[in-house]
Amino acid sequence: MGATVPMSEQPAPQASSIDVVTIGETLVLFHPLQEGPLAYAPLFTRSLAGAESNLAIALARLGKRARWISRLGADPFGDLVAATLAGEGVDISQVVRDPGAPTAIFFREFRGYGDPNVYYYRAGSAASRLCPADVRDEWFQGARHLHVTGITPALGSQTAEAIESAMRRARALGLTISFDPNLRRKLWSEEHARECILRLIPLCDLFLPGLDEVEFLTGASSPDESARHLLDQGPEILVIKCGIDGASAYTRQASVHSPAYPVNHVVDTIGAGDAFDAGLLSVLLDAPPNRRSESEVLGESLARANLMGALATQFRGDWEGLPTLAEVQQIQTGAKRVTR
Repeated sequence: MGATVPMSEQPAPQASSIDVVTIGETLVLFHPLQEGPLAYAPLFTRSLAGAESNLAIALARLGKRARWISRLGADPFGDLVAATLAGEGVDISQVVRDPGAPTAIFFREFRGYGDPNVYYYRAGSAASRLCPADVRDEWFQGARHLHVTGITPALGSQTAEAIESAMRRARALGLTISFDPNLRRKLWSEEHARECILRLIPLCDLFLPGLDEVEFLTGASSPDESARHLLDQGPEILVIKCGIDGASAYTRQASVHSPAYPVNHVVDTIGAGDAFDAGLLSVLLDAPPNRRSESEVLGESLARANLMGALATQFRGDWEGLPTLAEVQQIQTGAKRVTR
């Protein structure tokens, strides 16, 4: 990968029909219609959620072609997931329907303060059966880039090996790779999580941790202190999400910081990191090689990523309120919007 615009300089493996492939579990989400303890909630509404499908939907709305790969139960919840993603323009052609395992579900509890509580029912799900034997070249056919998270490796006995195999296969086929650790402490032990994430970092070109995940992996709370150590593991680009302090991008030649996009009130932070990743990739994958400086491209990418992350906090749900490319461009240019 070159130094000027790392994410776009590797040639596509063939004529590209897919910008980003992503692999992971999508669950059916139930959340109460009112705030308060889950045990006393009389009514629920349902949607779906999953870091990788959140990213795929966000990219599709930004005009990118995304392929989501997973295993779903051969059940009505699997039908809901498949129909919703296909309806959003996401390629689900490589999704496997498993008659022997269910589609996972989870519940989200809003208590009126802090982040919502999450209760998973995903043990033994269809996606938890993902294994290295599932990984096929067809997953990456016509694709430019693979995005994975640290959630999928935590799901089952062979899911970590499957993601590692997918990353190695994608790299051999010429795709670039991004990796968001997306740490979920409810899914595995801290020791196992740290060991697995550190093992996967050398296989990616773009590493996307949050500041708390940087501290978890390196023991250092300062992004600048951690950047060189993490870049030495192999990525060409390191992007650290710093919440209300914005985000910073590092390469071996440059570093860029972008302030957070201001919002007056946060409704729900879940899904903001996935929206951030989609915004970042949507710019990096479009950057023409050797036309602009590395700092310019990284700055533009961070600006859109911060905007996408901020907008995701303005609605309840992981993806429903995500903007289209036209809406993002309208906000970034300050164009007036005709509403009536």
